Amino acid sequence: MKLLEGKTALITGGARGIGKAIAVAFAQHGANIAFSDLIYDEQATALEQELTSLGVRAKGYASDASNLAAAEQLAEAVAEEFGRIDILVNNAGITRDTLLMRMTEEQWDLVIKVNLKSVFNLTKAVQKFMLKQRNGSIINMSSVVGLGGNAGQANYAASKAGMIGFTKSIAQEMGSRNVRCNAVAPGFIETDMTAGLPEDVKKGWAAQIPLRRAGLPEDVANTCVFLASDLSAYVTGQVLAVCGGMTK
Repeated sequence: MKLLEGKTALITGGARGIGKAIAVAFAQHGANIAFSDLIYDEQATALEQELTSLGVRAKGYASDASNLAAAEQLAEAVAEEFGRIDILVNNAGITRDTLLMRMTEEQWDLVIKVNLKSVFNLTKAVQKFMLKQRNGSIINMSSVVGLGGNAGQANYAASKAGMIGFTKSIAQEMGSRNVRCNAVAPGFIETDMTAGLPEDVKKGWAAQIPLRRAGLPEDVANTCVFLASDLSAYVTGQVLAVCGGMTK
């Protein structure tokens, strides 16, 4: 059973990591895929080919999600190419981890701009299509750090916590037009971001997780399939933690 047959999804930060896993899972469930990243490189080309091989339409775009004008141009291009936008996944994100005493203004501003302002940009850019359709699902990629904080990640935690407040507000604004907005809060997920961590650090993390393992990008992607599909038709304004039981 394909849960997303006939729908079109726009995924930011979609060429690698969690974004790529979401794109593949959505395509496996029949969705046409538009994905963006800051640059269009060989990874983006390979993903476009992989998605197309699954029998759906797919197109990658080079776009800066933290720039409002670029976000508006992207939304217009996707709507023109695919005819509609049913699902938005705000997945673009970066880290610039350091203790507050060492954190520069540039490190703070950049993380807020890329992680949080991008959510405002893309949501604002696609809302007119969803409101006109009277249907849509917006999924914002937050983090368990946005729920509980983490030393050395004040900028990242603030951006992800801000995303949760934004999610709940948009759910209230757009609910009357049948546009839903939810957030996903991944825990420790094995991605390019975590690949460089020492093995003892990874094992230490796993030992604190009730399921005793790190999550996979596919674990997050499967949750996004649920939130994008009609199975979650009565779910909005919620934060789903995909963390193996880390959050209390």
